Amino acid sequence: MLLTGKEYLASIRDGRKVYIGSELVEDVTTHPAFRNAAKSFADIYERKRAPENRDVMLCEEDGDTFSAYYLLPRTREDLQRRFETHRRIASWTHGLIGRSPDNFPSYVSGLAMDPAMFDRIRPGFGDNITKYYRHMRKNDIFASHTVTNPQGWRMAPGDAATRTSPTLRVVAEDDRGVTINGLKMLGTATVFCHETWCGNLQPVAPGNEKETITCAVPLNSPGVSIWSRKPYERYARSEFDSPLAARYDENDAAVLFENVHVPWERVFCHDNIEMTRAIYMLTPGHAMANHQANVRFLEKLKFIVGVAGKLVEMNSVGQIPAVQFTLGRLAAMQATLEGLIMGQINCGEAQTQPFHTVNRRYVYAALHWCTNHHAEICDTVRELMGAGVFQMPADASVFDDKVTREKFEAYWSVPGQTAKSRMKLLNLAWDLLGSDFAGRHMQYEKFYAGPGFVMNMYSNSTAPWKSWTAEVDTLLASYDAPK
Repeated sequence: MLLTGKEYLASIRDGRKVYIGSELVEDVTTHPAFRNAAKSFADIYERKRAPENRDVMLCEEDGDTFSAYYLLPRTREDLQRRFETHRRIASWTHGLIGRSPDNFPSYVSGLAMDPAMFDRIRPGFGDNITKYYRHMRKNDIFASHTVTNPQGWRMAPGDAATRTSPTLRVVAEDDRGVTINGLKMLGTATVFCHETWCGNLQPVAPGNEKETITCAVPLNSPGVSIWSRKPYERYARSEFDSPLAARYDENDAAVLFENVHVPWERVFCHDNIEMTRAIYMLTPGHAMANHQANVRFLEKLKFIVGVAGKLVEMNSVGQIPAVQFTLGRLAAMQATLEGLIMGQINCGEAQTQPFHTVNRRYVYAALHWCTNHHAEICDTVRELMGAGVFQMPADASVFDDKVTREKFEAYWSVPGQTAKSRMKLLNLAWDLLGSDFAGRHMQYEKFYAGPGFVMNMYSNSTAPWKSWTAEVDTLLASYDAPK
């Protein structure tokens, strides 16, 4: 079943509890803090079904038609098809929605490639992951993942007797399933999802086995509430003033579970310190999801570089050698990332038989590249933008009055450019590079896959160190000190 855009919107009017501060939001599809972003997600559902996209973005198997981001790849051509699916979805939002509906399916597709591993955690968990993958695929499910624990919480010796950790944990279990209680982060796009996957991408300390629970929970389940951060869409005065925040604020939220019952068939790891995190690395799940993230960033980078080019045109500085040098450097950086992503596809690997998945080393190299260069790229484009954004009127209301509109056009326009067109471009550039919305993206791109040292560890763990050091050993063995 493939949801239409309208069906998707109807499916998230499901009795979920979403809080903005103390305000309980009754319908995220109509609330001024979320409605435009909800429409952006609905557009993805609609456009992937369009005739021009169906051949690439939809698959058929066992009589079911489903999105290509659920395709379990067996060939390089399958990886290319997944790439193009991710690329088109990212292009529709200019790479500004990180947790689009194709992100978590990439995780679960990779996890479902090795059900036997889940059976080693507990018999029957292999069937659980296979059935959940098929449930998501069949019902066109949009799921987030909440796999981070509350920041800063540390249990000191003796605290357990007097304090309860806020971290999500199993508090009871019975023949039907487990009961969970506590908080999980960081639910990017959770406000707009059908379900969330709870787990751990951080290590869990011995003694906290009940925190290792990994499960999937419908977001309208009794006891579940979603706590939104400040929604930037709510404060976007108009699309003219804030064209990106007004459309693409995917939101981030904490998800609180208060004695929520989860049936056993939705549980994938329990009471296992080692495997609660390892399931993502021992399967292609983590690499497949971060491949999607790399492709999404590539589309965002194209957009940022495009804005740089437009700013240079607007300021009539394209003939200055220093500006040409800067644009050339940005173009080279874009090509570098695109090359890394092509390597993920063209040098795929068989991490789990019989599947052909993306090259993990190139995935993690690209992830490292993105998190380390995003701020630098944005700062470079801010230099090209200059101070022009501060020379514009406060907002689009300048056009509401005939006198202010005419004065604005008379004094702010330049030959070949209206004042309105200059203001429009600068508003877009500021929303991308300097607004509250832009600040959130700066933080998101730095930390969405973990802190910097984690990026380094991914590359360290997948590097062929034995091969590299063996080459050195071979050379060392080929000569000796003179006798």
